[in-house]
Amino acid sequence: MKILSRKSLPLGGFAGLTEHRLVTDRRVFGGRKSANTFDGIGNFVYLADAQFNAHGETHLHPHKEIDVISIMMKGRVSHEGSLEHGQSLNAGEAQVQRAGGEGFSHNEVNPDNTKNRMLQLWVLPDESGQSAGYKHYTLKANGMTRIYGGNKNQNKTFNSQTVIDVVRLSLGESITFDKETLAYISKGNAEFTDENSTFSAEDGDLIRSYKTEISTTSNVEIVVVSKQS
Repeated sequence: MKILSRKSLPLGGFAGLTEHRLVTDRRVFGGRKSANTFDGIGNFVYLADAQFNAHGETHLHPHKEIDVISIMMKGRVSHEGSLEHGQSLNAGEAQVQRAGGEGFSHNEVNPDNTKNRMLQLWVLPDESGQSAGYKHYTLKANGMTRIYGGNKNQNKTFNSQTVIDVVRLSLGESITFDKETLAYISKGNAEFTDENSTFSAEDGDLIRSYKTEISTTSNVEIVVVSKQS
């Protein structure tokens, strides 16, 4: 088991937001990889835990051959750009933007007078040259919501061998994963137990482990990334 704590990392940011970057995979960042950050798993290459300033925005910028996943933790953003312009993203919702070979441009804006909080993840596509696309999800109040990955014979999520699930559990519940995972605690506290060790995790901890049982010690929200066999 390997653990990375958000509070151990420097606070960075750009434009109208501040953020902690926990995953900056060398396949994308190379020599610009941030010190002490994790590499990803599968084609998952980036994780940032960000807060937009009041009325802050990222400003319009492009992406190509990358899938951009946004999970709203607190507050809301207004989505602007070439995909689903005008779509709002509220706490408890997620959006996935597939750039493909076509590419897209977007700007995320905090319309409120207070800071918000949003997680952003990037995944490299399994195949290049795909069409751009957009999907929106409302997370289950309890249980697991798959927001990314799966095979090509379904259309609920964008297909990928890398899968992303958002797990929401109540105090005293547990869930088990039988493969390698990267799990980010975005809310609450939980105990992680694998074949070798046990760790008490809190909001802001990123855990890489294998064959893991997660037992909650409060209500939790956890983003779990894994690779399909």
